[in-house]
Amino acid sequence: MNLKKHNNYQEIVFDIDSDDSFNDVAIKIFRYQYENNPLYKQFSDYLKIIPKKVDSISGIPFLPVEFFKNHTVITGNANPTGYFQSSGTTAKTTSKHYFDSPDVYEKSFTTGFNAFYGDISDYCILALLPSYLEQQNSSLVYMVNKLVKLSCHSESGFYLYNFDELSKKINHLEHQGQKTILVGVTFALLDLIEQFRFNLKTTTIIETGGMKGRRKEMIREELHGKLCSGFGVDRIHSEYGMTELFSQAWSDGDGIFHTPPWMKILIRDVNDPLSLLEKHKTGGINVIDLANIHSCSFIATQDLGRISSSGRFEVLGRFDNSDVRGCNLLIS
Repeated sequence: MNLKKHNNYQEIVFDIDSDDSFNDVAIKIFRYQYENNPLYKQFSDYLKIIPKKVDSISGIPFLPVEFFKNHTVITGNANPTGYFQSSGTTAKTTSKHYFDSPDVYEKSFTTGFNAFYGDISDYCILALLPSYLEQQNSSLVYMVNKLVKLSCHSESGFYLYNFDELSKKINHLEHQGQKTILVGVTFALLDLIEQFRFNLKTTTIIETGGMKGRRKEMIREELHGKLCSGFGVDRIHSEYGMTELFSQAWSDGDGIFHTPPWMKILIRDVNDPLSLLEKHKTGGINVIDLANIHSCSFIATQDLGRISSSGRFEVLGRFDNSDVRGCNLLIS
């Protein structure tokens, strides 16, 4: 299996259909990244990991997400063509996720979206992401902009702080019976429902998390309660993603996230980062994102969470010493 061949890589990753095939591909990608990512190799060697002895995902080392702030995390290509950059203030060092092409990212989020929500062309996509639009190189804006285009709906598009226009658009689409998705950063969704109230039937609300310093953080139950009341819906959907990943998990309510077949969540012990915890135990979230072939597929995040018996997961907060990040920082 030649993982250096771009098309071949996509075929094996996006065709994963079982735990066994996931484990097999993950081990191959781990060994490939060990050999072709100098930073990841150095990190693995420091932990005394012997790749040929790693035969399950539980033995793979997870690179701390903070490395993306101060290092160029690249596998197999020393000359990336672009990067995505995390949000942050000028006083903070932001993460950069370099890539040789956004094609794999597009394949990942479009395939994942279609699997969770159905054909994107059935929807009108409205985006309320003012803080992200005001920064450069946002992976979230890139994803939503692509979904807007793929929806092929004449009224799909982005909004900044023009809430009056957005309110009229939402009500117009509701009147038409059009299936609509409004994806928004948390503080902007709250700003919208403070000025306008809705009773939505054909519109799905997806919050991407993040108060961006505009509001006090809330527990998830309180936030979703406010959003449900303001939009007149029973459930609030969520997206779990970050600059350092090429894949997203989606929630259709209650903060319980589903991953696509090429993405898996593991929980590590907060006191022993090399040890993994059983289901239902709370710890640090480790992400395996096999779409991250050109950077690192094995990331130790600064999020806290737990996995249910069904394999789905929830985000419970952040490590105390970690920076506040834009996506899903709500403590529940």
